[in-house]
Amino acid sequence: MGQPSSIVILTGAGISAESGIDTFRSAGGLWEQHRVEDVATPEGFARNPNLVLNFYDMRRAALANVAPNPAHEALARLEREFRGDLLLVTQNVDDLHERGGSARVLHMHGELKSALCTSCEMRSPWLGTMIERPACPVCRAPTLRPDVVWFGEMPYEMGRIYQALEACDLFVSIGTSGAVYPAAGFVQEARANGARTLELNLERSEGSRFFHETRLGAASVLVPEWVEEVLAG
Repeated sequence: MGQPSSIVILTGAGISAESGIDTFRSAGGLWEQHRVEDVATPEGFARNPNLVLNFYDMRRAALANVAPNPAHEALARLEREFRGDLLLVTQNVDDLHERGGSARVLHMHGELKSALCTSCEMRSPWLGTMIERPACPVCRAPTLRPDVVWFGEMPYEMGRIYQALEACDLFVSIGTSGAVYPAAGFVQEARANGARTLELNLERSEGSRFFHETRLGAASVLVPEWVEEVLAG
């Protein structure tokens, strides 16, 4: 593939699944036994806020029971040792990239360990629960919600992501389904600007045909192997 000078990496649920975090959507349309429409949409939150707040409180607490795997650690090594430009974009709301050692992570779908105030629109680090309607650390209103991008909402920092896709010469997708937009369109965006594209996945994604190369297997195996290739030049 040649030595890249600028890499954009997109990670999805598949990289965290090996650490024990359930993938976003199962074949039955459920997310951890809940309908996605009930726990991952603004309408679901308006309809039953207690259900949604409790759901994310439990997911936030569950982070203490999982640990980064070799794929997360390999990407952190790449960040430290790669001499070109690197942007790590994740669709995941967990903190496994950070705990694996990555310092520059763009969470396009938000973070479990962050709260968003619906009154003042400020985002704040958050480790506790929200079900008791705690006060916003900024404006003191009891109007916090998970700082997670739901269906129908705009992902974070899309301008920065598209700018990086336009400039990169290698785009790598790791553990993504290729079903959730706009992230599913990143490969086409990168290819349109001349980048090589690589998919590392347990199975072919819905957008697999858009990649120059697909490697199938566990992320904890494929990602360290690929990082070794890049750093070896």
